[in-house]
Amino acid sequence: MSERDICTKFVTPALQRSGWNIQTQIREEVTLTDGRIVVNGRTTVRGRQKRADYVLYHKLHIPLAVVEAKDATQTAGAGMQQALEYAEMLDVPFAISTNGSRALVHDRTSQSDRVEREIELDDLPSPQNMWAAYCEWKGLSGQQKSIAAQDYHITNRDKGPRYYQEIAINRAVEAISKGRDRVLLVMATGTGKTYTAFQIIWRLWKSGVKKRILFLADRNILIDQAKMNDFQPFGTAMTKIAKRQIDKSFEIYLSLYQAVTGSDENRNVYRQFSPDFFDLIVVDECHRGSAKEDSEWREILEYFSSATQIGLTATPKETHDVSNAEYFGDAIFTYSLRQGVEDGFLAPYRVIRYDLDKDLAGYRPEKGSVDRYGAHIEDKVFDQSDFDRSMVLDKRTKLVAEKITEFLRATNPYDKTIVFCETQAHADRMRTELANANPDLVAENHRYVMRMTGSDLVGLAELDKFIDPESRYPVVVTTSKLLSTGVDAKTCKLIVLDQVIRSMTEFKQIIGRGTRIDETHDKRYFTIMDFKRATELFADPDFDGDPVQIYERGEGDPPLPDAIDEHAFAGVTDLQETRAPEPRAVYFVDDVEVTVINKRYQYLDENGSLINESLQAYTKKLITQRFLSPADFEKAWIAALSAASFLEPLEKVGISIAYLRDEVDARDEWDDYDLLRKVAFGVDGATRKQRAARVESQPFFSQFQGRQLLVLRKMIALYVDEDQSPFGNAKILQLKTFEEVGTPVEIVKSIFGGKQQYEAAMLNLKQELYRSSHNE
Repeated sequence: MSERDICTKFVTPALQRSGWNIQTQIREEVTLTDGRIVVNGRTTVRGRQKRADYVLYHKLHIPLAVVEAKDATQTAGAGMQQALEYAEMLDVPFAISTNGSRALVHDRTSQSDRVEREIELDDLPSPQNMWAAYCEWKGLSGQQKSIAAQDYHITNRDKGPRYYQEIAINRAVEAISKGRDRVLLVMATGTGKTYTAFQIIWRLWKSGVKKRILFLADRNILIDQAKMNDFQPFGTAMTKIAKRQIDKSFEIYLSLYQAVTGSDENRNVYRQFSPDFFDLIVVDECHRGSAKEDSEWREILEYFSSATQIGLTATPKETHDVSNAEYFGDAIFTYSLRQGVEDGFLAPYRVIRYDLDKDLAGYRPEKGSVDRYGAHIEDKVFDQSDFDRSMVLDKRTKLVAEKITEFLRATNPYDKTIVFCETQAHADRMRTELANANPDLVAENHRYVMRMTGSDLVGLAELDKFIDPESRYPVVVTTSKLLSTGVDAKTCKLIVLDQVIRSMTEFKQIIGRGTRIDETHDKRYFTIMDFKRATELFADPDFDGDPVQIYERGEGDPPLPDAIDEHAFAGVTDLQETRAPEPRAVYFVDDVEVTVINKRYQYLDENGSLINESLQAYTKKLITQRFLSPADFEKAWIAALSAASFLEPLEKVGISIAYLRDEVDARDEWDDYDLLRKVAFGVDGATRKQRAARVESQPFFSQFQGRQLLVLRKMIALYVDEDQSPFGNAKILQLKTFEEVGTPVEIVKSIFGGKQQYEAAMLNLKQELYRSSHNE
């Protein structure tokens, strides 16, 4: 019997006999991950999903065990390693493997030397026994158990939480039920922090443990999105604090920090509430304000110190002056960007890095030089950190705009794009150069490219349309700090970095603008175009995972290294931009040439790590590991069913043929075989036309005649002119060029005498094209 037969005929009935309710406690073939997206050039494929045969629940979304079933030819414990992997993923105490007759049970709660035992299938633990063991494992007792068992909010339209959200929600509710009053959750941008917060609040509210709740954020868009979407089930019990008006008749309050704080006591409207008014406060993006001791925002939390407080962030901070852990305690759950990409819930990324000559070598003006406006330029070497702050090279801005345009024209000029610039003034100049580089698209709609900064109300008015997947315009947005956090632009496919970034926190937030997946709108991966070497931060071991030590302050050092006050939100104006002040002197030079001296493509490998060597070197390494010589490579290429089947495993580990061809600057007339052989072994290739001519000069075609010969010559013509490999392509005979010869069935059966003879003729033709004596 198959594995599915074992499940249906033996495992499910045994679980029911042990007391498990098939409607509410047993789920079969539970999909845990979506499968990592692998980028093959400009196409994508999904990797294997992780799917558990069974997950057993105390009640919906409170899992207790994973069961893996194998067919009857295998041992009872054959699926245990897989079951343990899934049990660890789901944070459950029991992993069970069975072959339909016996079961091996692994008890992660066991304190004895024997953690695994083999039992009869009818002796599976009951739901009551597993729940009791779970509660003991989690340290839950008395009322804590009923709080931890409180129902989720689920509707027929709701897909329910993903596995990692389930863990975050359950851990938070369990921790609070045991009396923990400060909780920190770290979840990568795009992994559903607001939805997770909603379910935590809902369960604590419905259980009656927390009756009045405040949700704080620092962006109006975050508050409005929460109110209209995830928090909607709270209905009339919920209100948004606006215009500094307080109504104490509600239970769920949503508010901007800025809406309840100010520079004087009269504006600190939160003090209209008594200090013990709120039972629970949830702080979104808690790395921004609440972590710093002297922050205005921190005052709110300290005023309501008796309330349980939950911090949510993708980028926790740990410095001498700013600490999430000091305030909230260590994170009780972390779900990283790397894990999100691996699971297929976040979009993978590729990097195109441009090194510009003036950025690397610096620019020193001639003595006595003046800028465009007649200002005498300081005699010094201006480097990358100066450009677009104290030194503006017009041709540099123009070059960056041209490269952005070049990329979009080669992919899709309507792909949503965010360009991160040094300052608001830089963002304005970049908007102008992008408009000049795309006159046709701007003529079509002037909102094709727009600046969105804290001081630009016209641009801000278009923000909702930019993040709306159904709205085409705006397409390209230039900004400095404004869009680095809190903007859910699901369809953003290009992130451009023309900004020096030293803060790992800021870097993570910016990268997070592209990590969301929207397959409905063909968004499965995104590209990072880097002009300021910011992506070197990918190599930092702190890029993914634990809190970032962004600044070790020494004696006499400033509070922050780059003089950026991350908490300078004035009044109640939402989306106030945080930025470094403009330098006193800014020089504008328009006659200095700037050129690209190096361009590098970087991709994620099969382990989710960024490939830090050139694509050419990476390709050579992988191919020479697989093939010892050009002869071995040739043999494998000819034996492959098709060029696509040969290239697929290479593309899965990060080799893009299209971008390899661009990096190598190979001849367009070379096919993929000659390109790869040149890169890997340094062997000069032949053009497709040269290969075809050599086959013609050999006696190969003499063994064929009539319509057979006509088919073969058409195959050669396709190879030369259509830039495609016809060999091994089952649909090739459906092309219009073969209509005069016959139908596909007629060509295979009547002309060549059957499938075997047709495939043999194609293989012989392929061998003639690639055999060594024809190679240059």
